[in-house]
Amino acid sequence: MTIETPIALPSPDAPLKIGTRGSPLALAQAHETRDRLAAHFDLPTEAFEVKVIKTMGDDRAMIAADRPLKEIGNKGLFTREIEEQLLSGGIDIAVHSMKDMPTEQPEGLILDCYLPREDVRDCFISPGHAAIADLPEGTVVGTSSLRRRAQLLNRRPDLQVVEFRGNVQTRLKKLEDGVAACSFLAMAGLNRMNMAGEHMTPIAPEDMLPAIAQGAIGIERRISDARVAAMLSAIHDRPTQHRLDAERAFLATLDGSCETPIAGLALLEGDEIWLRGEILRPDGSEALKGERRGPIAEGARMGTDLARELLAQAGDGFFDWRED
Repeated sequence: MTIETPIALPSPDAPLKIGTRGSPLALAQAHETRDRLAAHFDLPTEAFEVKVIKTMGDDRAMIAADRPLKEIGNKGLFTREIEEQLLSGGIDIAVHSMKDMPTEQPEGLILDCYLPREDVRDCFISPGHAAIADLPEGTVVGTSSLRRRAQLLNRRPDLQVVEFRGNVQTRLKKLEDGVAACSFLAMAGLNRMNMAGEHMTPIAPEDMLPAIAQGAIGIERRISDARVAAMLSAIHDRPTQHRLDAERAFLATLDGSCETPIAGLALLEGDEIWLRGEILRPDGSEALKGERRGPIAEGARMGTDLARELLAQAGDGFFDWRED
């Protein structure tokens, strides 16, 4: 974006208000956004105000930490209240984990700024085992992700999977307490909080394809706010945008959410983009995979095309939850 006239920059007396959830990871992402803006425009951190907004997903986590998210509702579970504050003017921008974001924004809002993407891989965490293949039959595995649950049971149907809610620190404490023998977290979150360490093994995407947009931070704004648009354009990472355009087109065509067993990853290879996608039955009994390669400009079209191919193979009821 070309800025033809100077923009009014925030100051300690009139700070830019950054909305975020209150978890340690969400705050780390908000602070990274603040620090990138402050560095680019040579502003003190006091020119920005981080405002914590509690979402429905956060409330449910406190009230019923062991209740699966699929029983609560999924689209917008971790974003709706933040977007309401953005629309009302209570905040100026909203910082999101992109894997939590619905593929459509409310009228009046736009998501057109992404920070450079972190490590996309999942991480296997266990004090007593080095990898999934080493787990004895019947081992109790904790995860709150329906995608990871389905992928794990597709590979190891002999394992016992239990609900494992809470933020990163809560889940690591549950492992220490022996609630489960192992769990999974995103490498991106561990890296952003400087928590990657022993008993943590990254999983190659070939072995566990990550969630759509995993490792990416998106910044949402009001469409009408030209000042914020100009500021965010300065820290926008175009390669991340290209990759997410393909992945989120794949997700949108599947009508998926963060609580549907869908995985996908786009990589840039010179002037081309390589997209891999996977859909699974919630019980892990079946997985369908595909991929596309082509020009970067065709990424979104390839995402849509791949999703349609997998849907045609899946048939009706593929994503329906079937209780044991």
